[in-house]
Amino acid sequence: MTRIPHWIDGERLTGERSLPVSNPATGETIRDVADGDAATVARAIAAAEAAFPAWRDTPPARRAQVMYRFKRLLETHADRLVHLVSEEHGKTLEDARGELRRGIENVEYACGVPELLKGEYSHNVGPGIDAWSNFRPLGVVAGITPFNFPAMVPLWMYPLAIACGNAFILKPSEKAPSAALAVAELLEEAGLPRGVMNVVQGGRETVEALLDAPSIKAVSFVGSTPIAEALYARGAAAGKRVQALGGAKNHAVVLPDADIDNAAGTLMGAAYGSAGERCMAISVAVCVGDDTADRLVEALKPRIDALRIGPGTAPGLDMGPLVTAEHRDRVLGHIEDGLAEGAELVADGRSLRVPGHEDGFFVGGCLFDRVTPAMRLYREEIFGPVLCVVRVASLDEAIALTNAHEYGNGTCLFTRDGEAARRFADAIEVGMVGINVPLPVPVAHHSFGGWKRSLFGDLHAYGPDAVRFYTRRKAISQRWPSRYEAGQAEFAFPS
Repeated sequence: MTRIPHWIDGERLTGERSLPVSNPATGETIRDVADGDAATVARAIAAAEAAFPAWRDTPPARRAQVMYRFKRLLETHADRLVHLVSEEHGKTLEDARGELRRGIENVEYACGVPELLKGEYSHNVGPGIDAWSNFRPLGVVAGITPFNFPAMVPLWMYPLAIACGNAFILKPSEKAPSAALAVAELLEEAGLPRGVMNVVQGGRETVEALLDAPSIKAVSFVGSTPIAEALYARGAAAGKRVQALGGAKNHAVVLPDADIDNAAGTLMGAAYGSAGERCMAISVAVCVGDDTADRLVEALKPRIDALRIGPGTAPGLDMGPLVTAEHRDRVLGHIEDGLAEGAELVADGRSLRVPGHEDGFFVGGCLFDRVTPAMRLYREEIFGPVLCVVRVASLDEAIALTNAHEYGNGTCLFTRDGEAARRFADAIEVGMVGINVPLPVPVAHHSFGGWKRSLFGDLHAYGPDAVRFYTRRKAISQRWPSRYEAGQAEFAFPS
């Protein structure tokens, strides 16, 4: 069986310990992945520390050239990378291709690092004194990424971190590790010096070693809220910068004047794309008025029943399996809880069986109506193909409902009313907002992040915030006194 290795100082290393990697469409173990430990992390840190000084001193324009070549290589190898994502995660090939394209956007943004690192300059801030600032890399930084976007989320992190002059250690998900490793190895082909980029595989022990290592100056993480919160606290206690993106319960508010057919069509992709395993997936449709809810449910039901579901690597599908048997069972448990709490299951995907893939981790699309905020089905992140309809009487009630939830990652409003849209965008307490856009994921030259318990840390991911996260500002004041000028002691504070 093929073992997916670590990638440290330009070398593939395996070690004795390993973890299984499954194909979720078949339930079979298809390969295993090296399971790192503290010694593995220490080796990666040593390689990164050795490579950092020379890379830090490399002109930003030369770093950008590596990113230009890296972008071309990603496009050249796209088919192979997309297949790896689909095979290990289960998402469809087209979905995986879209993920990779969004990741490449961040490489394109990193290509502009000479402009992004320009500081500020002021002439004659005092008599004969000039002042300026610049942005310096932190040193060795790390990223810990989730299973649901094996290619894209790592590309949120290390291209810009490396372009800013840092050395990077990536810990990809042990459930879907192949694409992240393959993408990282392309950096060496693009001309990145060895040791600047390292990949350490494994589980909890690897994560804890990265969090505790004094040499690592910053850690970026994407995952569930309980883990994000604990990771943030542990990393911050160790004196690191930590950016931890957590969970979500994204609401789509549907007003009576909305184009219901359009809303239903776009909600299908937002709720059931990638089997709902997205932190930006819409999991709650908040309908203003019973008539709006009835019309939306009527429009959604036949679309859900018609979902084309199967192994992600097969062409022409809408949805693949969930990532593991354990996660499938967790999603099924949420569905059972919803029934027990009195929600109405309009579309039931529990009995789905895919011919030839009976042992795969499949759950069909599910739709609950008449869900209430008291239900666990509403309160908790399900991370599966389950959409809940909640009925409210007004836009104000919909805003209050959304704002009261502990998560604040993404939201959207379906309407034709510009005044309502503006009021919603201003009043909603959520980090990413769409108007008739159900998945408002910012493009690479903006930044991605939620509010409340969807983000721990002060800065959002990628874009301008990432430049600040992976650098620190240095302010310099300079004066060249005349050789004939006599120095005099001044004891008052300079002004």
